Amino acid sequence: MTFQQPAPQRPGYDPRGFTGLAAPHGGGQGERRKRRLKYGAVALVSLFIGVGIGSSDGSADTGKATAGVKAAPRPTVTITRTAAAADPEPAPTVTKTVTAKPKKTHTSGPAAGFSGEGEYLVGEDIKAGTYKTAGPDGEWGCYWERAKDASGEFRSIIANNNLDGPGRVTLSSGEYFKTNRCQEWKLVG
Repeated sequence: MTFQQPAPQRPGYDPRGFTGLAAPHGGGQGERRKRRLKYGAVALVSLFIGVGIGSSDGSADTGKATAGVKAAPRPTVTITRTAAAADPEPAPTVTKTVTAKPKKTHTSGPAAGFSGEGEYLVGEDIKAGTYKTAGPDGEWGCYWERAKDASGEFRSIIANNNLDGPGRVTLSSGEYFKTNRCQEWKLVG
């Protein structure tokens, strides 16, 4: 009977490997470093190749399209200077006095009529008084609201209405008047 002695093991070598087959084992520090450098170099080269492909237009016909075209001469720009003319004689100065009449200006103040959309402060934006509208500006009806302040809260509403036809409202100074989807409001009294 003969006995076989197992082969001496090398450092970093596993005779069974991962699957039980003989395969090298990356156990050494130096081998890991070499492997990292190799994969890093491959990644860097791949990156440069990708950037090169990305910066081109990606067409394989790029060189073929311009192969039969001859270069045309470049356009030339010529700049010429004109000689300065002799000094002209000065023209006589003519003065004409014109009296301008100022245009009549409208006095600023609250308007007597306004659009059917918006929020107005009575006494500042619009005059106090009774206003009339022809009704809604569309099919949805005309909404108006008198309010104590511009807060938009329910408790500030003095009066409001939805009109399907013509309507009137009397506004006092200091109130806020809000109108939506109405035709123009005109001061009637």
